[in-house]
Amino acid sequence: MDDITWEDPFCGEGASCFRLGTDRDGNGYIAIAGAEDDHLTDSRDALRRMILDIKAGKADHLL
Repeated sequence: MDDITWEDPFCGEGASCFRLGTDRDGNGYIAIAGAEDDHLTDSRDALRRMILDIKAGKADHLL
Protein backbone atom coordinates (compact mmCIF):
# COMPACT_ATOMS: atom_id res chain seq x y z
CA MET A 1 0.00 0.00 0.00
CA ASP A 2 1.58 3.24 -1.11
CA ASP A 3 -0.48 5.53 1.10
CA ILE A 4 0.19 3.66 4.39
CA THR A 5 3.44 4.22 6.26
CA TRP A 6 4.28 0.95 8.03
CA GLU A 7 6.40 0.77 11.18
CA ASP A 8 9.01 -1.93 11.70
CA PRO A 9 7.44 -5.31 12.60
CA PHE A 10 6.89 -6.35 16.19
CA CYS A 11 8.16 -9.94 16.34
CA GLY A 12 8.68 -12.65 18.92
CA GLU A 13 10.44 -15.98 18.90
CA GLY A 14 8.53 -18.30 16.56
CA ALA A 15 5.54 -15.97 16.44
CA SER A 16 3.90 -13.94 13.72
CA CYS A 17 5.15 -10.41 13.28
CA PHE A 18 2.63 -7.60 13.37
CA ARG A 19 3.03 -4.19 11.74
CA LEU A 20 1.27 -0.96 12.60
CA GLY A 21 0.79 1.81 10.10
CA THR A 22 -0.82 5.18 9.52
CA ASP A 23 -2.00 7.04 6.46
CA ARG A 24 -1.97 10.76 5.63
CA ASP A 25 -5.39 11.19 7.26
CA GLY A 26 -4.19 9.74 10.59
CA ASN A 27 -6.06 6.44 10.29
CA GLY A 28 -4.43 3.47 12.01
CA TYR A 29 -3.77 0.05 10.47
CA ILE A 30 -2.58 -3.33 11.70
CA ALA A 31 -1.37 -6.27 9.60
CA ILE A 32 0.71 -9.39 9.85
CA ALA A 33 4.15 -8.64 8.42
CA GLY A 34 4.31 -9.81 4.83
CA ALA A 35 0.52 -9.58 4.44
CA GLU A 36 0.08 -5.81 4.56
CA ASP A 37 -2.45 -5.91 1.72
CA ASP A 38 -4.75 -7.82 4.11
CA HIS A 39 -4.71 -5.13 6.81
CA LEU A 40 -7.41 -4.17 9.26
CA THR A 41 -8.54 -0.59 9.62
CA ASP A 42 -11.28 -0.91 12.22
CA SER A 43 -9.75 -0.80 15.68
CA ARG A 44 -12.36 -3.19 17.09
CA ASP A 45 -11.67 -5.75 14.36
CA ALA A 46 -7.93 -5.23 14.76
CA LEU A 47 -8.14 -5.81 18.49
CA ARG A 48 -10.31 -8.92 18.01
CA ARG A 49 -7.91 -10.38 15.46
CA MET A 50 -4.89 -9.65 17.63
CA ILE A 51 -6.53 -11.29 20.66
CA LEU A 52 -7.41 -14.36 18.61
CA ASP A 53 -3.85 -14.60 17.31
CA ILE A 54 -2.47 -14.23 20.83
CA LYS A 55 -4.77 -16.99 22.07
CA ALA A 56 -3.65 -19.18 19.14
CA GLY A 57 -0.02 -18.70 20.19
CA LYS A 58 0.92 -16.61 17.18
CA ALA A 59 1.74 -13.49 19.17
CA ASP A 60 2.55 -14.66 22.69
CA HIS A 61 5.31 -12.03 22.89
CA LEU A 62 2.65 -9.31 23.16
CA LEU A 63 1.31 -10.63 26.48
